[in-house]
Amino acid sequence: MNNRAFLTEFVNPRKVNKVVLAREQYEGDGAIVRRSIGSSELKFLDPFLFLDEFSVSAPGGFPDHPHRGFETVTYMLEGAMTHEDFVGHKGTIKAGDLQWMTAGRGIVHSEMPAGAGLQHGLQLWVNLAAKDKMIEPKYQEIQGKDIPKVEKDGVKVTVIAGEALGIKSAVYTRTPTMYLDFRLEAESVLHQAIPETWNAFVYVLEGEASFGAPNSPVVSAHHTLLLSNGDGLSVWNNSLNSKPCRFLLIGGQPLNEPVVQHGPFVMNSRDQIIQAFQDYELGRNGFERAPAWHSHMVEDGQI
Repeated sequence: MNNRAFLTEFVNPRKVNKVVLAREQYEGDGAIVRRSIGSSELKFLDPFLFLDEFSVSAPGGFPDHPHRGFETVTYMLEGAMTHEDFVGHKGTIKAGDLQWMTAGRGIVHSEMPAGAGLQHGLQLWVNLAAKDKMIEPKYQEIQGKDIPKVEKDGVKVTVIAGEALGIKSAVYTRTPTMYLDFRLEAESVLHQAIPETWNAFVYVLEGEASFGAPNSPVVSAHHTLLLSNGDGLSVWNNSLNSKPCRFLLIGGQPLNEPVVQHGPFVMNSRDQIIQAFQDYELGRNGFERAPAWHSHMVEDGQI
């Protein structure tokens, strides 16, 4: 490896401030998740509320439940999940596909396995600014074949949101966000720019690598790395096992607003949370369809 590989390309390179293991826990109906952001050790990273790596098999899943005040980003790694909501939207997200759902003022939906076997994916919750919390719900759904990908010098990236290696995503992010799925082959190096004022973190999916400095301890799968401020991150795959490292780099512009969360609702004050529960229970202010709606799986007695 040449000497340049060990030099950072940034004026203020980001370092690793904290490393947290995402431990398995049960969520929904029989699903197992590894929660990184949103765990007891890393409760919130403005503007991110949760990142779950989930594994679920039928008849388990995430049956009918509401949301208000934020966005859910579902990215499938293996298998497929069927989504259905109370306004009639229904679809299946397969391996490599993306769904960026803006819950806004209110959505009730279900997310259930589309077939037999293990379904494996990621769901990120992105907070919305106060001005956007009560907008109409919206979806951006992109098949894996249509998500930009590029490979160079042993680095492959899937650009879910933002920009990497000169390739931009077409996904619109109300809260400015980058979401990059990297794969580094053995002995490869990555230098990825990040807006200096954004918060950012890494979640390792497979393999191991050194983040922030070439001689830093390697970090392995299911660990979350909270990054310091800076204008970019450098990563070295110096692993002795010669295997690739796959990881997510996620960053976002902080909203710097109060966050009050209770279950599926994320607002700016306790009064707004109380209002959200009342609206859901009484079927108003965006939840008009909620009292009479059940997903087809509930109506058919499958859950």
